[in-house]
Amino acid sequence: MQQLINDISSFVWGPPTLILVVGTGIYLTLRLGFLQIRTLPYALRLAFSPTRQDKQSKGDISHYQALTTAMAATIGTGNIVGVATAVVAGGPGAVFWMWITALFGMATKYAEAILAVKYRVQNRKGEMSGGPMYYLEKGLHAKWLGVLFAIFGAIAAFGIGNMVQANSVSDALQNSFSIPTWVTGIVLTLLAAVVILGGIKSIGKVTAFFVPIMALFYVIGGLIIIIMNLNIVPQAIELIFTDAFTASAVGGGILGTVIRYGVARGVFSNEAGLGSAPIAAAAAKTDYPGRQALVSMTQVFIDTIIVCSITGITIVMADLSSSGLEGGPLTSASFAAFLGDAGSYIVTIAIVLFAFSTIVGWSYYGEKCFAYLFNDRVVPIYRVLFVLAVMYGAIETLDLVWGISDIMNALMAVPNLIGIIGLSGVVAYETKKFLKVAKEEKEQRKFGSTSS
Repeated sequence: MQQLINDISSFVWGPPTLILVVGTGIYLTLRLGFLQIRTLPYALRLAFSPTRQDKQSKGDISHYQALTTAMAATIGTGNIVGVATAVVAGGPGAVFWMWITALFGMATKYAEAILAVKYRVQNRKGEMSGGPMYYLEKGLHAKWLGVLFAIFGAIAAFGIGNMVQANSVSDALQNSFSIPTWVTGIVLTLLAAVVILGGIKSIGKVTAFFVPIMALFYVIGGLIIIIMNLNIVPQAIELIFTDAFTASAVGGGILGTVIRYGVARGVFSNEAGLGSAPIAAAAAKTDYPGRQALVSMTQVFIDTIIVCSITGITIVMADLSSSGLEGGPLTSASFAAFLGDAGSYIVTIAIVLFAFSTIVGWSYYGEKCFAYLFNDRVVPIYRVLFVLAVMYGAIETLDLVWGISDIMNALMAVPNLIGIIGLSGVVAYETKKFLKVAKEEKEQRKFGSTSS
C-alpha cells in the first residue's frame, strides 16, 4: 500500500502538474504585464502599512492578518526540508528554478486572491467565506469542481496541514532534546486548542504576532552565517546559476532533473496555484479585490525569495549534499557547519515554529472546506476533531498519511488552476479597475503633501 501511494504521489506531482502550475503563472504574468514586478514595492507597502480600508471595509481580519495567516500555513517544513531535498536530488541549480517558480507563482497567487475576494460570501454569522470552492461555483459555474477542491482540501488539512506537521515537531524535539513524543503531543494540542477554537479572528491575531517573529528568527540565523562567510557567498551563488543550466539539468527528462526538483519544491513551499492561501485572503477587510490580491502576492516573495533562499544558499555554501544526509538533517548539519551546535538548534527550533504555524493556518483552510461541503454548523465539531488530530500525529508513524495528503495537495491544484485560467478575464478586469484607483490615490497623496 505504501509503495502504491508513493507511486501515485510521484505521478500527480510529475511534469504534467508542474507544467500546468508554472504555465498558468507564465500565462498570467504575460496577460497582466509582469504585474508582480511592476507593483512589488507598492504591494509590500500595502502589506505592512495599516490603511483605512482595514477598518472601513467588509471582512473579518486586516490585510496584514490575512497575509500572516496564509504565511503561517505556507512557511513550513518545506522551507527547511523541501529545499534540502531539492538540492540533494537536483543539485545546487534547483535553488535557481525555485526562484523562477516563485517569480511566476506571484502572478498566480495574485489571481487566486483577487478571485477569492471577488466571489466571497457571508455566512449566517456575518463571517466571510471564499476561495476556489466559491469562484469555481459562482464565477466559473462549475460547482462540481468546487466540491472536488473542497474534498481534496479537507483531507489535506488533516494530513499535511496537521498530523504530519505535529509528527515533524515531536521527532525534532525528541532527536534534539530527548523530549518524549507524548509530552510534545499534549503541549501542541493545548496550544492549538487555544488558537484554533477561537476561529479566524483568534488565528489572525496570533499569526500577526507569531509569524514575523518565527520568520525573522530563522532568517537572522541564516544571515549571520552569510555575513560571517561573505567570501564564499559569491561562489555559492555562481554555482547555483551555472548548475541551473548544465547539460544534465536540461537533459535529464522532460523538464530536466534540476528544473523538475526546483519547480516541484518551489510549488510545495509557496503553494502558489494550490488554492489554499486564497481562503485566508477572502477573510480580509478590503474595498477592492485587487488591493488584497497585491498583499497576498507578497507571500510568495517572502516565502521563497527570502526564507527558502536562506536555506538554499547556506546548504550550497556548506557543500554537504554528498554526505548522505538529506531533508532536515542536511539543513541542520549545514547550519552547524558554520555555527556549531547553535546552528543545529536554530534549525530544530525553526522546524517546531514553522510546523506549528502550518497547523494553525491549515486549520482555517480545512474549516472552510468542511463548511462548504456541509454547512457552518459543523465548524465547532471540526475544530475539536482537528485539535485532537494534533495529538495523534505527534505520537504515531505517519508515512501513509503523508503520502495520501501529498496526493490530495496536488489534486487541489487541478480544479483551482482550471478556475484561474477560465476566469483570467475577470482577473484582468479587476486589476485594471484597481490600478486606476491606486493611481488616483497616489495623485491625491501627492497633491495633499504639496498643498500642506
